[in-house]
Amino acid sequence: MKTKILALLITASFVSCDPNTFNSVLDGVANGGGALSNEQIANGLKQALEIGIQEGSTKLSQVNGYLDSPYKILLPEEARKVTDRLQNIPGFAQLEAEIIEKINRGAEDAAKKAFPIFKDAITQMSFQDALGILMGEQDAATSYLNRVTYQSLYNEFSPVIVESLDKFQARKVWSDATTAYNRIPFVDQVNTDLGDYVTQQALTGLFSMVEKKEVQIREDVSARTTDLLRRVFAKQD
Repeated sequence: MKTKILALLITASFVSCDPNTFNSVLDGVANGGGALSNEQIANGLKQALEIGIQEGSTKLSQVNGYLDSPYKILLPEEARKVTDRLQNIPGFAQLEAEIIEKINRGAEDAAKKAFPIFKDAITQMSFQDALGILMGEQDAATSYLNRVTYQSLYNEFSPVIVESLDKFQARKVWSDATTAYNRIPFVDQVNTDLGDYVTQQALTGLFSMVEKKEVQIREDVSARTTDLLRRVFAKQD
């Protein structure tokens, strides 16, 4: 049946339906592989999310994963004011390009830590969580992950970002730059938290990659890489 709600749930494709449709599918899903239990439904949703998260974090953690992608992290506006003013000072001519490369290298390094953090949160998802996603708005799955994981993910991710930035000396370069900038007479003093900014931008890119993969699983048969996903999607094809 084309309207199999279980298939939509497994893909986390962010569509909603009414309770009567959901209940009728649960009652009538026995054809072509047998009924799916609540546990299987929830596991299927977790599986789809894990596939997206793993692929997203893997791509972004590669060399140039952020730097050569739509999720490239640029300097905040306040930072650009600093680099513009310092271009003619010896030693700072290529400052903006240097910092952009370093912060993206830091984000790529930190992205290696993202998958297990996300997976731990997904493991805690109950069937009721899955049903809430099903009954929600078009972006219900993304909103759920943001609500449930963002703060704890940020708390875990931020120290990795800071460590990565220090590994590539980005914070030192930025500290040297802001110190030089603040010596210029009559300028507003700058105190940009580079670690916080890069962490937020890195997580925004990561969530976007996950969402793209979930849509691909819904639309592309070849993206259904597990038995459970293939079984459920066979009911909607």
